[in-house]
Amino acid sequence: MRDTKFGFPPVPPPSTATASQKNPKRRREEEETTGAEGEGEMREDAVERLRGVVRDSVGKHLYASAIFLADKVAAATGDPADVYMLAQALFLGRHFRRALHILNSSKLLRDLRFRFLAAKCLEELKEWHQCLIILGDAKIDEHGNVVDQDDGSDIYFDKDAEDHEINIKAAICFLRGKAYEALDNCDLARQWYKAAVKADPLCYEALECLVDNYMLTCEEESELLSSLKFGKEDGWLSAFYSCLIRKHEKEYIVEAKFKEFERESCSISSLSSGQTLKNNIDVLACKAEYYHQSGEYQKCFELTSALLERDPFHLKCTLVHLAAAMELGHSNDLYILACNLVKDYPQKALSWFAVGCYYYCIKKYDQARRYFGKATGLDGTFPPAWIGTGIAYAAQEEGDQAMAAFRTAARLFPGCHLPTLYMGMQYLRMHNFKLAEQFFMQAKSICPSDPLIYNELGVVTYNMKEYQKAVQWFELTLEHTSSSLNEMWEPTLVNLGHALRKLKKYQKAISYYEKALTFQTKSLSAFAGLAYTYHLMDKFEAAITYYHKALWLKPDDQFCTDMLTLALESSCQSTARIR
Repeated sequence: MRDTKFGFPPVPPPSTATASQKNPKRRREEEETTGAEGEGEMREDAVERLRGVVRDSVGKHLYASAIFLADKVAAATGDPADVYMLAQALFLGRHFRRALHILNSSKLLRDLRFRFLAAKCLEELKEWHQCLIILGDAKIDEHGNVVDQDDGSDIYFDKDAEDHEINIKAAICFLRGKAYEALDNCDLARQWYKAAVKADPLCYEALECLVDNYMLTCEEESELLSSLKFGKEDGWLSAFYSCLIRKHEKEYIVEAKFKEFERESCSISSLSSGQTLKNNIDVLACKAEYYHQSGEYQKCFELTSALLERDPFHLKCTLVHLAAAMELGHSNDLYILACNLVKDYPQKALSWFAVGCYYYCIKKYDQARRYFGKATGLDGTFPPAWIGTGIAYAAQEEGDQAMAAFRTAARLFPGCHLPTLYMGMQYLRMHNFKLAEQFFMQAKSICPSDPLIYNELGVVTYNMKEYQKAVQWFELTLEHTSSSLNEMWEPTLVNLGHALRKLKKYQKAISYYEKALTFQTKSLSAFAGLAYTYHLMDKFEAAITYYHKALWLKPDDQFCTDMLTLALESSCQSTARIR
């Protein structure tokens, strides 16, 4: 018997052979037909095998092999799926022009996959206008809803995988957003990113761009989250997104969100291994960012240090770690981290931002400014570098340059309240209280849950001698802080004591001064304020005691020296009268 693997037909059974010998013509026809069938089976098997090898080559990053074999498969079959496989291999091999030519030549751009891949090629080539043209015309409203899209003739061949992939229309919306952002049309970019995450909440890139680039205010983030339609099995994702955007909320709200995430994450956790998502680095990095926002810098630093031991290259966690180290003045940690980042990621803005943080920490503001500027040059959409530049200028009392940096940051990142807040602080420093108040109110409209805004409003109204308003703002500050006050809010307690003293509410003022003195910082202002309050109440002995404590911290303080002399005189006169 001949081997059918080489396309030859098997020897027919005796009965058939006898019949065929009587009719040689019929025998030749049967052999030709059977041979053709054998060749067809071999060819299909060989093609299927080559497709598998192409997929394997892509998985092993052997792109030249993948391109070579995919080209042969596409030439042999002409199947749209094989043409797409070839274009995909070319794209991964960074042959963008050739991939684009093949996709255009295929006349299959009606298929959304083909159109999306062609647009991705144009994205890599930085041809943004052409990218938008190939994605097609579409209109969108300010809430991210697509209202007019020219896709009536669109087709999508790969329907079988739809349940296990991100919606292709979400990917197209996201790419439109990237194109508009590259063209400096931030409004349209924001709307298309919202459309992408609405089309498929699993399209995390879109939400990441919105959150990391501060494209939305706190209120807009909450509205977007409430409008997303999650699947039944995606409760964990909804809870994680909620944790991601609620970093300025009160402590009990944030803790409740993290507990909800832990509960929801059980649905995708491995029961056999006992692993859960609550120890996932992304989740814990989100918690560390909350600690930083609420002023718990030591807790934040300890958590990020532990996370970076597990994954030294988690860049989001690295950024939070940098911020915490800077607040705590850990210059050695900043130096080591900056050196490692520059060595590993010399082209990333974060690396040079870290160098700037180190120089800022050791009070070398010129060098800090230079490296913050280098970071903005590498990535103009990196918010911390712009804010760092402004703060470095402000530290040198170069107000005009600081304001210019903050204005740029406010324009680029409309959802970030910090540039507006720092502009208000600059006006406060210049004693332009009305303008400062306007900027603080604008910051409050962007992020109404940041306690620092209320503290600055309290300082402004105190300086404007509106003491009752100042008390209200300082009390609101304390309401928005975490339940356990830390040293960051010691000045707020002292300022509240000053405002209450001005309103002659001495007992309440004393209670806040004493609360401020429970922290290790024990500021001169708290001792002086407490001493002066006792002095106004004619409690001279207590006043003298606290004036002495204040002068122990700063022996040349003129106010405390003068008031101590008056308190001693008043005490002597009072004692003489009693005698």
